[in-house]
Amino acid sequence: MDGVLIIDKEKGYTSNDVVAKLRGILRQRKIGHAGTLDPDATGVLVVLLGRATKLSGLMMSGQKCYRAGLRLGITTDTQDTGGTVLSEREPETDPEKIREAILSFQGEYDQIPPMYSALKVNGRKLYQYARSGQEVLREARKVTIESIAIEAIDPPFASFTVECSKGTYVRTLCHDIGQRLGCGAAMESLCRVRSGSFTLEDSVKIGEVRELFEAGRLEEKLIGLDRILEEYPVFVCDEAHEKALLNGNRLAPAWGSGTVPPKVPAVVKDSRGNIRALYRLKEEDDMLHPDVMLL
Repeated sequence: MDGVLIIDKEKGYTSNDVVAKLRGILRQRKIGHAGTLDPDATGVLVVLLGRATKLSGLMMSGQKCYRAGLRLGITTDTQDTGGTVLSEREPETDPEKIREAILSFQGEYDQIPPMYSALKVNGRKLYQYARSGQEVLREARKVTIESIAIEAIDPPFASFTVECSKGTYVRTLCHDIGQRLGCGAAMESLCRVRSGSFTLEDSVKIGEVRELFEAGRLEEKLIGLDRILEEYPVFVCDEAHEKALLNGNRLAPAWGSGTVPPKVPAVVKDSRGNIRALYRLKEEDDMLHPDVMLL
C-alpha cells in the first residue's frame, strides 16, 4: 500500500512502537512516520506507507498544533512531570501574570532544545548523553509560536493550545514559561491535534487499523498520494520523454504540460497520469530537476 495513515497515538507507545505494530498488522515492511511524538504524548502521528515514505521530509515541514497542560512550581530533568524533579518553588498564583507569561511567547523566539530529545550532537542523540549523566552545550534555535489560546488557568495548573513551527519543543515552551514567571514549570500533558493539514478527525487508533484491515476496508482511512500532494503544481510529462523521467533525468518544461513556478516542488506524472516524482524548476538552466523519485 502507498499513502498515509493518521494514527491517534495512545500514551505509552513510542512512535517506533506504532510503526512496528503496523508492520505486523499490515504485513508490510516499508512503513515510517513523519514527526516523532514522545511516549507520554498522544494524538496525531503521520504514518507513511510504501512510496509515501520518501515524502517524510516534505510531510514534517508543516505547522503543528498541540493541546498542552503545564504545572507551575517545579522543574524536571525532562521538562515534563514524568522526569526527576530538580527544583520546587511556590507556584505563581496570579491568573493574570500567568496569562501574560504564556502569551508573551507568541512570535519568534530562541529555544534551547532539551537534553531529553532525539536531536543529534556529534553523531549521538541528546537523550543518550542525558541518560549517561552528561550535559551537552546546545545552541538556541529560532522557533515560531504562531498563536496560543489559553484554555484554563487554575494554579498551579494551566492549559493552552499552541500552533507552532516545525522543531518546536512544547516541553521546553512550558519550561520557559516557568522560568519567565520565576517559579519553574513542567509539561503535564501533550496532545498533537494537527500536523500539517492532518487532524485528529482524520485519525484512527491502532486497534481500529487491525479491524479495518481484516475487514478489507483500510482504504477508507488511507490517504493516497494524490491527496497528499494536491496543493503542489502538476507537470505531466509527454510520452516521448518518459524514459528521461523514469531514469530521474532533468526535464525541459517543453517536454510536457503544466506551469511550474521556480523552486517549488512540482508533482510530475507520466502521460497516463501516474505520479512518478517531485521535481523543482531551477532558474539557472530553466530545467526541472529531480527532488524525490516515487517510482
